[in-house]
Formats: sequence, C-alpha cells, structure tokens
Amino acid sequence: MAWTLTVTQLNEYVSRSLAGDPALRFLSLRGEISDLKKYASGHWYFILKDENSRIQCVCFRQKNMLISFPVENGMKVVLTGAVGLYTASGSYQFYADTMSLDGMGELYLKYEAMKARLMKEGLFDVSRKKPLPLLPRMIGVVTSRSGAVIHDIATVTRRRYPGMQLVLRPCLVQGENAAPDIAAGIAEMARVPGVDVIIVGRGGGSMEDLWAFNEEIVVRAIAACPIPVVSAVGHEVDVTLSDLAADERAATPTEAAEKCVPEYWAVMQTIEKYKAALLRAGQNSLLRQKAWLTSLESRLNREHPSLRLKKARGQAELYHARLQMLMEKKLSLQKAEVQRLSDTLRALGPRQALQRGYAFVLAGGKPVTSVDDAQENMTLVLQDGTLQVHVDAIRKEDPFGEETAIL
Repeated sequence: MAWTLTVTQLNEYVSRSLAGDPALRFLSLRGEISDLKKYASGHWYFILKDENSRIQCVCFRQKNMLISFPVENGMKVVLTGAVGLYTASGSYQFYADTMSLDGMGELYLKYEAMKARLMKEGLFDVSRKKPLPLLPRMIGVVTSRSGAVIHDIATVTRRRYPGMQLVLRPCLVQGENAAPDIAAGIAEMARVPGVDVIIVGRGGGSMEDLWAFNEEIVVRAIAACPIPVVSAVGHEVDVTLSDLAADERAATPTEAAEKCVPEYWAVMQTIEKYKAALLRAGQNSLLRQKAWLTSLESRLNREHPSLRLKKARGQAELYHARLQMLMEKKLSLQKAEVQRLSDTLRALGPRQALQRGYAFVLAGGKPVTSVDDAQENMTLVLQDGTLQVHVDAIRKEDPFGEETAIL
C-alpha cells in the first residue's frame, strides 16, 4: 500500500536521504558560475552550470570569507561541499564549503591581471592607434597556413579588389610555441617592403585555444609594430589582449579583410571624385592666379618708371605753361604800367610844356623858378629856340592871383 505523505514530510524525507548518502555529503563539483548574488547578510547564491545542466548553489558567509580571490560570473571553479534539499521550497541545491579556481578560472585571473598591467602602461590607448591605409600596396597575413583564416581573407580580397597582393607568414596559432612564433611573424612582416597593413588572427576556440593571443610577447609585438595591425582572433564574443593592442579589431577574418581591402569600384569612384575636385581646384587656382597677375600687371603699369616720368613730364609741361602764362600776364601788366608811366612822364616832360606855350628861364645856366633867382640878363628857352632877355623890373606876385609884392 502506498504511503500518503504531506509535502513537508516528503521534502524532509528526501533531505534526510540526501544527507545520509556518503557520495553526496563530501563532493567536489566543477562548473561555471552564473547569476551570482551577494546579499547584505554576506551569503552568496549562484548557479553552477556546464554545457547541459545547472544546479542552485549557496555559500554562506562563514565559508565565503575564506575564499582568497574575487568571485565573478563566468568564472570556472571547483566547489567542495554537500548536496541538500531546501525543504521550504522543495528545491535541492549544493552547499559549498570551499571554492577554488578551475584551470580556466586561473587563465581568466591571469588575463585580467595582465590586461590591467598593460593598460596602465598605455598599450591600449586610442592615441597610439594608427589609421589603416586607404589603398594598401600589399597586405601581410600572420596566421596558420592550413586554417580557414587565410582562405577567407583571400576570398574577400579577390572579390573586393582583384590583383591586391597578399603575403602570408605562416605561424603556429595554438600551443606552447605559438606566442613567440606569432610575435616573430609580426616583426618579420613589418620589414617586408610594400606591406602597408598586417592581419593577425585565427579561427574561434576556447580561451585555452586562443591564449597565445593573450601572451605578453604577442601584445607587445603588435603595439610596437610600425605599420597598422588588424587583429582577427576567434569569433565576435572573443576579446583577446591582441584585439585591445591592435590598431583595428575585426570580429572575424572576413571582416578584417573587408576593413583592409577597399572595393575596386569604390576606389575608382573616389579617384574620379578627387580628380574632379582637383580639376576644379586647379581651375579656380588658375583663375585666381590670372586675376592676381592682371592686378599686378595693372599695378606695375601704373607704377612703371616711364609712365611716372611721362606723368611728371606732363605735370612739368602744365606747370611750365601755367608759369609762362602767368609771366606773360605779369609782363603785359608791367608793360602797360611802364607805358602809363612813360605817357605820364612824357606828358609832364619839358618838351610837352614848351609845346603848350611855356618857356624855361635860365640864369647863369640854372633854371629860374622864383623871382628871387632872377638876374638882369637871362635866357628864355622856347619850343624852337632861345631868347636873350634883359630884365628891366622885377615884381613878385602870384601869377594866377593877386599881387603880393613889388621889388
């Protein structure tokens, strides 16, 4: 006959059964942490999962205080503890007593530590990034000879720009010797004449598979490369330190080729566009130069010595004409004045006076202008001769008025 139990009785029975199973009381459990919640009480609740399953986990405060590393989602860990049932909800969960990093977790911590150190050095700074060339002469590829990466890059290159030359430097992309081989390949490719950009990459894989591209020697080789480097490692979700150090990151090798190889027709259109722009600029420049030369020629013509001399000569001739006119006018005025004075003098001269009936009286060869100068014998000068006169009497009077005296 079947038992009839309450839910609580069932959960308590299962809980005792789990607790009494030695295989479940002291258990090591491997998986990836997700949905981690750290409560104010200090207890941690999270899910431990693998590719196919998951289980609820709890790590109480007194236990997690002993964990020596920061715990985050995505970390792969190994737990020790026991499986139990939480009777209130009827869900079973793993009660973790200890936590240690799985191999992958150790890589993650190493990745984060190296990332922080290299970032502090400035290897990932945007200011260090070099622009990709618009039209590279040759593209260097550092990857495996047999992988799909070189095939994908070659396919895209032929499609987008037939005739673009690729140079392959084969290298290991996985394993203990991969990192120094990749670094050497980058340095060698940078010395190949004509290579203007380098693609470094491999296909997808686990963190362990991609680890060579997280090695410091590779990161520093990319940062020190004198020509631009495009990193195409793994898939879009994979981000390696090489991606951070590269001048450009591509999610896939196909995208890397698309970033490096321009489309032929787009390049031709760009060239035609630049040609038209240069032609317009050249024409505009010629017009400006022509206008400048015309202005300069006009200015030179205005300031040419012969023109300045001609202008000065014209001004001199004008001044000469004005001076001559002024001199002639002044001379004419002076001539008229001289004529007036001459006429006046002539009118006042002795000849004109004699012609009007006057006479000059001379006594002893000297003019007589007063009766006081008169002598007994004097000479009268007339218009047409002289008279010798004898003075019988002298009477002093105003010839034009009354008599003033008799001598």
